[in-house]
Amino acid sequence: MPKNSKVVKRDLDDEVIESVKDLLSNEDSSDDAFKKSELMVGDQEEKDVDVEEGSDVEDERPAWNSKLQYILAQVGFSVGLGNVWRFPYLCQKNGGGAYLVPYLILLLIIGIPLFFLELSVGQRIRRGSIGVWNYISPKLGGIGFASCVVCFFVALYYNVIIGWSLFYFSQSFQHPLPWDQCPLVKNASHTFVEPECEKSSATTYYWYREALNISSSLSESGGLNWKMTICLLAAWVMVCLAMIKGIQSSGKIMYFSSLFPYVVLLCFLVRGLLLNGSLDGIRHMFTPKLEIMLEPKVWREAATQVFFALGLGFGGVIAFSSYNKRDNNCHFDAVLVSFINFFTSVLATLVVFAVLGFKANIINEKCVIQNSEKILKLLKTGNLSQDMIPHHINFSSITAEDYNLVYDIIQKVKEEEFDSLGLKSCKIEDELDKAVQGTGLAFIAFTEAMTHFPASPFWSVMFFLMLVNLGLGSMFGTIEGIITPIVDTFKIRKEILTVICCLVAFFIGLIFVQRSGNYFVTMFDDYSATLPLLIVVILENIAVTRIYGIEKFMEDLKDMLGFSPSQYYYYMWKYVSPLVLLCLLVASIVQMGLSPPGYNAWIEDTATEEFHSYPTWGMIVCISLMVLAILPVPIVLIVRRCNLIDDSSGSLASVSYKRGRIIKEPVNLEGDNTSLIHGKSPSEVPSPNFGKNIYRKQTGSPTLDTAPNGRYGIGYLMADMPDMPESDL
Repeated sequence: MPKNSKVVKRDLDDEVIESVKDLLSNEDSSDDAFKKSELMVGDQEEKDVDVEEGSDVEDERPAWNSKLQYILAQVGFSVGLGNVWRFPYLCQKNGGGAYLVPYLILLLIIGIPLFFLELSVGQRIRRGSIGVWNYISPKLGGIGFASCVVCFFVALYYNVIIGWSLFYFSQSFQHPLPWDQCPLVKNASHTFVEPECEKSSATTYYWYREALNISSSLSESGGLNWKMTICLLAAWVMVCLAMIKGIQSSGKIMYFSSLFPYVVLLCFLVRGLLLNGSLDGIRHMFTPKLEIMLEPKVWREAATQVFFALGLGFGGVIAFSSYNKRDNNCHFDAVLVSFINFFTSVLATLVVFAVLGFKANIINEKCVIQNSEKILKLLKTGNLSQDMIPHHINFSSITAEDYNLVYDIIQKVKEEEFDSLGLKSCKIEDELDKAVQGTGLAFIAFTEAMTHFPASPFWSVMFFLMLVNLGLGSMFGTIEGIITPIVDTFKIRKEILTVICCLVAFFIGLIFVQRSGNYFVTMFDDYSATLPLLIVVILENIAVTRIYGIEKFMEDLKDMLGFSPSQYYYYMWKYVSPLVLLCLLVASIVQMGLSPPGYNAWIEDTATEEFHSYPTWGMIVCISLMVLAILPVPIVLIVRRCNLIDDSSGSLASVSYKRGRIIKEPVNLEGDNTSLIHGKSPSEVPSPNFGKNIYRKQTGSPTLDTAPNGRYGIGYLMADMPDMPESDL
C-alpha cells in the first residue's frame, strides 16, 4: 500500500460523504427505488450481523468463543453412545482387530471427505442446513428440511436413553447396588427368590422389570412408567436450559460434557487392566480373524458405522460450523475430529472388553466350580472311574486349564454317555463370544460387571454420568440441527423456538416411557434415520458436485482456506463417495427387505426374549417414519419446479446474507453459472481489508459485483470508484 494511501482514502471518504449528503438533500420523494438504496460507511466489524429486512434492530450472529470450544462441540456431537456400545460389538462380531482395516479405509473414502464437505458449506455460507442447500440450489432446498425432520425423530428417542441413564445414575448412590442381588418375595409361609429374576439374572431382571417394567408386546401399552417419565422430563429440561441461548450457553457446557467421558474411560481402562481376566478380554478382542474381513456384510456394517459415527446428514455439523469465521481451517477440523472419533471408539473398545474379560473370568470360575462338584458326585456314585482323572488334579482348588483337561478326557472315554452326564465346557472364549450391544451392553452386561468391582457404587456413578454426558453432547448437535436452520430461515427468536421444540418433543416422547416404550425406541432406531439420512447425504453430494459444480466449489475452498485442497477430495466427492453411498443405500434396502421387521419382546413367564413381528399398524408407522423424513425433498422440488412460490415476494431463494445486512438480490442462485462468489473469481475480487468500507445496494441494479462468502463475508457491494486504484483500498 502507498505511504499516502491513508490521506487519499480519507479525502475520498470525505468527498463521498459530502456527495451523498448533496444527493440526499435533493432527493425526489417519489423516487422509491433510490429511497431503498443503502449506504454504509463505518469500521469493518469482525462479527457478522444478520438483520431482518425492514428492521432497525441488529441481531448479531453468535460465534464460538474459541477454536477449542468449537472442536469440543463437534467432538461432543460425533462421539456418542454408539462409540461405547455399538463399535465394540461390531469389532467383536466382524473379525476383531481385522475390522479396523475396513473401518479405516471407509473413514478415508466416505467419512472424512463428506465430513469436510458439510463443514465447508456451513462455514462458507454461514447458515443452517435449510439455508445452505436452498442457497446452493432452491430446488434441493428440501434437503435441509429433511435433515431437520430426521433430527427431530432421533432427538425423540435419543433423549429417552439419556433418561434411562439418569435413572441408573440416581440409583447408584447406595451400597450394595440395587441390581446386585435378586429380590426376595415373602408370602405367608416362606420367602423365595423372585422367579423371573432366578430364571435370568439380577441385572437383567432389574433392567426389564424394575427400570422399564416392560410389557410383553408392542400392542400392550401398559400405561406410563412414572419413574421414566420423570427422568425424561429431567433430560429435556437439561437440554432446554443448555440450548436456550444457542452456542453461547451450550458452548460453555461442552468443556465438561465433551471432556468428562474421556476422564471416565481412562479411569475405567486403568482400573480394568488391574482386574483378573481383563487381558483375556482385550486379547480376544484384537485377535484378527482375517477370513471374516472379506465378507461383504463386514464392509456394509463398517460403512454404516462410519456414516453415523460422524453425524453426517443430521445438520448439526453444518449448524456448528456456520458459527465459524470464514477463514477457519475446516479441513484440519475435519481430519482432527474424524480421528478423535476413531480413537475414542478404540479406547471405548479396550475398556469394554477389559471389563467384559473380567466378567467372563468370574462366570468361568463359577462354571468350573459347579461342574467340578458334578464330577465329584459322579465319581462317588461310580458313574465315572477314578482312573481317568490325572493324579495331579485337585478338585478343591482346580484351575480352568485343569478342568478343561478333565472335561476332554471324560468326553473321549464316555463318548456315548457324555450328554447324559450334564457337564459343560468352561472356556472364557465362549463367554466372550456372546456378543452384546446397545442397552444390553450398557444396562445389563457392563452393569453386572461393575457389581464385582471394589467400591462398585463409585464406578456405577461414574459410568452412568459418562453416558449422560455422551448423550447430551450428541443431543446438543441434534437440537442445533433443528434450531439453527429454522431461526436462520424464519427469523424466530431462538429462546422461544427452543422451549417450544423441547416441550413438543417431551409430550411426543411420552410414547417411549410407556411400559411398551422400549419397543418404540427400537422401531424409531431401526427405521427413522438409516435410509433417510443416506438419501440426504447422497443428495448433498450431488448438489455440490453436479448442480453447483465441483470445480467452482474447489475454487471457493481455495478462497476460504487460503490454499487449494488436495485433488484427493475432488475425486472422492465426484466419483468414489457417491458410488460407495449408493452401494450402501442399496445394501441397506436389501438388508431391510431380507430381515423380517420386528422386535425382541421380553416374556415375563420364561424370563427370555422372544422375536415378535410388527403388527399391521406397526408396519404403517415404520413406513411412515421413512416417508415423512424424506418427503420434504420431493415437495420442495415440485414447489420450485412449478413456480408455486414467487421468488420476488421475499422467499428464501431471493435472500442473500451480507455482512451487516440481509439484501435482496435479483439473482438466479440455481443457474449453472452461479458461484458462491458471484460474478468474479477469487483472484478478481478486490480485497476489502481496509479500515472504513463503503457498501451500497441499489434496488433494481442489473448486475451485482459481489464477493459472497469467503473469509471476508457474504456479498460486499462496493461503491463505484472508477478512479480509485485497487491498492489504495
